Amino acid sequence: MQIEFLKNRLQNFKSEEILKFLDENYSGEVVFTTSFGAEDQVITDMICRNNLNIRIVTLDTGRLFEETYKVFYSTLEKYRINIEVLYPQNKPLEKLLSEKGPYSFYESVENRKECCYIRKVEPLSRAIRGYKVWVTGIRAEQSTGRASNQFVEYDEKNKIIKTHPVFRWTLKEINEYIVKNNVPYNSLHDKGYVSIGCAPCTRAIRPGEDFRAGRWWWEQNSGKECGLHSK
Repeated sequence: MQIEFLKNRLQNFKSEEILKFLDENYSGEVVFTTSFGAEDQVITDMICRNNLNIRIVTLDTGRLFEETYKVFYSTLEKYRINIEVLYPQNKPLEKLLSEKGPYSFYESVENRKECCYIRKVEPLSRAIRGYKVWVTGIRAEQSTGRASNQFVEYDEKNKIIKTHPVFRWTLKEINEYIVKNNVPYNSLHDKGYVSIGCAPCTRAIRPGEDFRAGRWWWEQNSGKECGLHSK
């Protein structure tokens, strides 16, 4: 199916309807990557409550918050599912730490992107390889860069159709869904962490700050992306 056809076909579908459509038309060829953030937990709940044949994968960078592991465990307990975990490759990570130490990402944007590539981008490419559709929890209001995306698009870099079922949702709608359906969520969200990544690279945002302000807060004009969703 072509991207324009999918955009038109799914334009008025609700989030669960999008996931069901993908399962019906690409069964066994759809992969969902979760970081256990609020948006991802909503999608996981939809996949599980509808018993969809969508593979769920997460990336363990080795620098995650303890709270992230706790919501990972709570998710497994509630839904009784398997979530596949991918880690960075040993040799590139060992080389990075041996040559630059554990906090090189604070020194420059280039160093930070190198760390992100080893810990996230390369494992992600392995996670989605061979699949036709990649499902993510991106929302338009998360950043101006993400707002320019389409809810269905083609990822040229990874050669895969990319869909964002909760793209048009507000944070309020995400939180309401979580409460209504008793979905496990990361307790850091209650402490002002709206976007949660690696522990050394994430802080709570202050009132009035942009959604992505808590990520790589020491950088200016870097785009606030790790490379997973770069065009």
